[in-house]
Amino acid sequence: MRETLGVMKALADESRLRIVAALNRRELCLCQIVELLGLATSTVSRHMSILQQARLVESRKDGRWTYFRLDDTGPAEASESAELIVRQLRKDSQVRNDSKRLKEILKIDPEKLCRTQSECKR
Repeated sequence: MRETLGVMKALADESRLRIVAALNRRELCLCQIVELLGLATSTVSRHMSILQQARLVESRKDGRWTYFRLDDTGPAEASESAELIVRQLRKDSQVRNDSKRLKEILKIDPEKLCRTQSECKR
């Protein structure tokens, strides 16, 4: 029951639901998720940490970049919940808008995107 509760708590946030929907069948760099959500890198990192603790997402490092994807090796509760969320949110207007925006974001080189975000912080 604890794992199920942890998953439910992790999914009890609009931004984290949007992240799960965006990661459906793809891997994204942290900077791409930041760009999609329009939130501070630290805020998105915190959301990613919560999703990782619930074993909904997993990450890998590639040089300076961190990439995330849905965790298909975690407990059944997590992967089944992620699948359900993705199916349920397919018709949501915010998720549809995110999907369109993500197509544009994916055209941008992640290195350039990260550099632009770093320059905006200054």
